[in-house]
Amino acid sequence: MQLTETHRPTLDRALEAIRSRAYWSPHPEHPKAYGETGAADGLAAYQALLGSRFELDQPGTDGWTGAEVSPYGPELGVEYPHPDLDVLLPAMRAGMAAWRDAGPETRALVCLEILSRISARTHEFAHAVMHTSGQAFMMALQAGGPHAQDRGLEAVAYAYEEQTRTPQGVDWSKPQGKRDPLELRKVFTAAPRGIALLIGCNTFPTWNGYPGLFASLATGNPVLVKPHPRAILPLAMTVRIAREVLGEAGFDPNLVALAAERPGEGIAKTLALRPEIRVIDYTGSTEFGDWLEQHARQAQVYTEKAGVNTVVIDSTDDYKGMLSNLAFSLSLYSGQMCTTPQNLLIPRDGITTDAGRKSYDEVVADLAASVSGLLGDDGRANALLGALVNPDVKSRLEAAAGLGEVALPSREVVNPEFPDAVVRTPVIVKLDGAKPDDESAFMSECFGPVSFAVAVDSTSDALDLLRRTVRDQGAMTVGAYTTSADTERAIEEVCLEESAQLSLNLTGGVYVNQTAAFSDFHGSGGNPAANAALCDGAFVSNRFRMVEIRRQA
Repeated sequence: MQLTETHRPTLDRALEAIRSRAYWSPHPEHPKAYGETGAADGLAAYQALLGSRFELDQPGTDGWTGAEVSPYGPELGVEYPHPDLDVLLPAMRAGMAAWRDAGPETRALVCLEILSRISARTHEFAHAVMHTSGQAFMMALQAGGPHAQDRGLEAVAYAYEEQTRTPQGVDWSKPQGKRDPLELRKVFTAAPRGIALLIGCNTFPTWNGYPGLFASLATGNPVLVKPHPRAILPLAMTVRIAREVLGEAGFDPNLVALAAERPGEGIAKTLALRPEIRVIDYTGSTEFGDWLEQHARQAQVYTEKAGVNTVVIDSTDDYKGMLSNLAFSLSLYSGQMCTTPQNLLIPRDGITTDAGRKSYDEVVADLAASVSGLLGDDGRANALLGALVNPDVKSRLEAAAGLGEVALPSREVVNPEFPDAVVRTPVIVKLDGAKPDDESAFMSECFGPVSFAVAVDSTSDALDLLRRTVRDQGAMTVGAYTTSADTERAIEEVCLEESAQLSLNLTGGVYVNQTAAFSDFHGSGGNPAANAALCDGAFVSNRFRMVEIRRQA
């Protein structure tokens, strides 16, 4: 395989991008970029997988499992190998030494070849992501395809940079005055920790999965992929491609394997405590994330959990743009993103705007009208909302209407192509930040298309509530609107002290719940929402240890 010639320029460009933080992506977002027949070929390839056994030829298969049902209605009917862990885990370790000895550059280039082959099948992956997550097709293509691939490549770039920070070898000489110098030959090797466990999520199986997968693989660790039982197919496809590339490059394919679980088996807990598992990546509930951090003591654990994302609305010089931006942020993928705003903190005596002073009630009513206008056409609504990923989201949405005064009721949207899809517009509920009963509602994550317009006594009180929210509950994102330089600095100070990623005065085509690989950090690792950031040096550097061997020269 001509890995260096093919992929070294891409690796160099990725290294430059993580240093400059400028916009860059080698993976095209536009559907037509994948050839005239790319869309039809991708759909046909996806459909060929349905109702079949997904063969991986990995050791230790003791049966078959899989019961995925698309949020759009159809059963996928795909069966996956179920692992005998006592057979599979030793087989995964067998190829570690050769993979370690290949060195950081070879590992990085192999990872780039895996990503290149995934990219070539972006349309196929888009359908797999769509029908396991409920994302609308275009979002599934972009977020599940090029954006996920970018995040994987970003992790490879960070892994390469951290591993090569130390030279591979050095001749060391210490002068001894009139005596001969002390001389040693020192060799430094990035030694992997052991098998890495990737615990996949339902909503973004590739976007949330690829950073950990490629960070671990690029640092020399075998990776066992344990998908969410409702979203197996996209990660199974990834595992198959990775195994093919590893084999063709002369490495053991078992360096990457799949662990699909039987219904109700709970294999993640079993795996997390196995002594062979030395790295864990997890995206999901706070409850299980906390359990992993407390109990999987033999492993380095990276978690992205729940948080309460907050927007402080103090003032704006583009009222219409603010409302439009927030409406899109609340609606995208039915609010089923870990970055979607939940609490909108608005002074009860209103805000100043370029359209005159607006009371709290007016701001909430105007935002509700903006969301209604955005989603008034069912075709556009389906393209933005996708489908509710599981019944729990629907239950939370329905229960939210009973928590306070409903400023914007949720409505049902019919998807003519998939009539069984559960599609709902967002609900906005008015709550009072001074009432303890209301606070108990908005101070915990309500995952899905639910937002709370929280009345506060002042912007100063909003900042106090923001600080307490981030400190106690965590936040993946914070947004704010203000025309005051002093208020802007005060918001910045809260976010710097509490380690929260802040977006200020977004009124155009960039939204608080979207981040760009190579430039934006997803999470900070500094508040309860996540103990790691995607992606920085800390995300990769503890997946390996630098081992030194020195010899007398």
